[in-house]
Amino acid sequence: MKLDSMYQDVILDHYKHPHGRGLRDGDAEVHHVNPTCGDEITLRVKYDGSRIEDVSYEGQGCSISQASASVLNELLVGKELAEAQRIQATFLELMQSKGRIEPDDAMEEVLEDAVAFAGVSKYPARVKCALLSWMAWKDATAQAMGDAERKTV
Repeated sequence: MKLDSMYQDVILDHYKHPHGRGLRDGDAEVHHVNPTCGDEITLRVKYDGSRIEDVSYEGQGCSISQASASVLNELLVGKELAEAQRIQATFLELMQSKGRIEPDDAMEEVLEDAVAFAGVSKYPARVKCALLSWMAWKDATAQAMGDAERKTV
């Protein structure tokens, strides 16, 4: 139970002290809404070549959706795109596990604070909250990369 309590503390800390909140200049912007509960996020990404220079967002919703956006910012800013995509895929795997994956040291090394959402994976309605910003990031990245590709053609 101590681990669950620690994970709840991490989520609440990111909710109360968000990283990346406040929209800044970016290469792409998307707006996602979770129709199930009304959580929403507007997310912008900025790239410096293949490195993520910034992820900023504005949103409203539950502590899980807002904390997840904060964790995403903390994890992905400064990373090369391929590494960020690997982190996103690992987080998605954890969220889709329905609680069957217990994060090990290797997963904790990749996900850092995002392992705090392991318990959320047991609750399908809450998984959508945790994934809202990650799906927005994925769409914004595809948009930014598509725009960059069109500019070079």
